[in-house]
Amino acid sequence: MIIAKFVAAIIIGYLLGSIPFGVLITKRKAKVDVRQYGSGKTGATNVLRTAGGKSAAMAGILDLLKGVLAVVFAGLIVGRSYLVVGDFALGMLVAEVMAALAAMAGHIWPVFLKFHGGRGVATFFGGLMALCPPAALFGSEILIIGAGLTKFASLGSIAGAVGAYAILVPLTIMNGFPIEYLAYTLIGVIIIIVMHRDNIRRLVSGKEHKLGEKAEKVDSLPPTYPENQHSQRP
Repeated sequence: MIIAKFVAAIIIGYLLGSIPFGVLITKRKAKVDVRQYGSGKTGATNVLRTAGGKSAAMAGILDLLKGVLAVVFAGLIVGRSYLVVGDFALGMLVAEVMAALAAMAGHIWPVFLKFHGGRGVATFFGGLMALCPPAALFGSEILIIGAGLTKFASLGSIAGAVGAYAILVPLTIMNGFPIEYLAYTLIGVIIIIVMHRDNIRRLVSGKEHKLGEKAEKVDSLPPTYPENQHSQRP
């Protein structure tokens, strides 16, 4: 029974994460499909470049809520139950972390969009907001300041995620915060860095696009453009 609860929490988290708010909003507000522009990603940054600030804010908030709700539902489903694995008792916190990571995976690889979604940043912070608000707020501040100063959303996103992990290290060691929070942020940081690997290459080469620049249609890319066309645009 407890295994079924864990599985249910993970499935619900993934399905929540798979809801393509970026696509739905840009189609309704701008009459375009965000996947056909810029990076081809469905997150708030590409929505900003495609449909403007209001649409981007709406997409970002809703993507964040996917992570929050995944944690909330996992807590409600598992409650005080425990899954015993060897010498370990895995309870609600583990289920919440797994559900939050599942929501992040759903956003990146959504079942409703043939597994082509966003980069998972907003959903990661949503899950962290529900798990550990102080770390989420600290990382979010770094994200906003970093992106604002450099005009690179990718750099701000990576710095914000790393900052959230960095602050949790002393909080875990000295203040006794649950190690599950640290595990969630570490896995989330790794995923975010991997999902931004093309941005990192462009940052190093000085070719990364800045906030405020309009996204071009993917079809305008030359046929010789390296690797997957969607993953190579900002």
